Amino acid sequence: MDTKNAIGIFDSGVGGTSIWKEINSLLPLENTIYLSDSKNAPYGEKSKEKILELCIKNTEFLLQQNCKIVVVACNTATTNAIDYLRNRYKIKFIGIEPAIKPASLKTKTKKIGILATKGTLNSELFATTSKKISQEIEVIEQIGEGLVDLIENGELNSASMTSLLKFHLEKMVKKDIDCLVLGCTHYPYLIPQIQKIIGNKIQIIDSGQAVAKQTKAVLEQENLLNKNIDTDILHQFYINKDKNVLENLLLEYQNKIKTEELNF
Repeated sequence: MDTKNAIGIFDSGVGGTSIWKEINSLLPLENTIYLSDSKNAPYGEKSKEKILELCIKNTEFLLQQNCKIVVVACNTATTNAIDYLRNRYKIKFIGIEPAIKPASLKTKTKKIGILATKGTLNSELFATTSKKISQEIEVIEQIGEGLVDLIENGELNSASMTSLLKFHLEKMVKKDIDCLVLGCTHYPYLIPQIQKIIGNKIQIIDSGQAVAKQTKAVLEQENLLNKNIDTDILHQFYINKDKNVLENLLLEYQNKIKTEELNF
């Protein structure tokens, strides 16, 4: 496979761009193709069967673009479908799941909060990961119902978002957590607002940098790193909904990316 082939990334919507930014920062020579399945967002409220169906469709699209690896930049998709995808396809997959383990190593109160979608919190993979640390650490789970919908609708900084965040977060703060795990790739865009609500004594942890590092490690293992500095780098973003929300999240990259709406 040509090392100049793109890294493929997909998410249930625009949230996975938080992962793309980390990958692009760590691997600036890599071409990327990002697929936002915003028409079907959020995945967290769908059945496992439906999530699997959507993940297969997303993967097939990226394979048609000759992507050299696929990053599943969605917690719900990873926890419900990545084992199946790895068994079905020869290409390497990078998954993402809530950073419970790093949080468990940092907590002093022995209480960590996790804000995630219903699909992530109810998955077998999350249950297995959580069980490994639950004997020593209390994991306080909170479904972030409605948050993804607001982000996908361009209401990132709306009054509705502030009100909903307070509703979800105050329950965990009252239980004396000192680490908050963001279990959805949409949520890093909410960090400034979350910080105002929970204060500076609670550490916010997400998986973005870890996913970027793992992506680099897999590319190195497979001898797929692009080391050709003489070629133009292309970052192509596809979305099956109005692309304005996507472009607004990527304003600082507007001269480096191409966006396209798909009937997908």
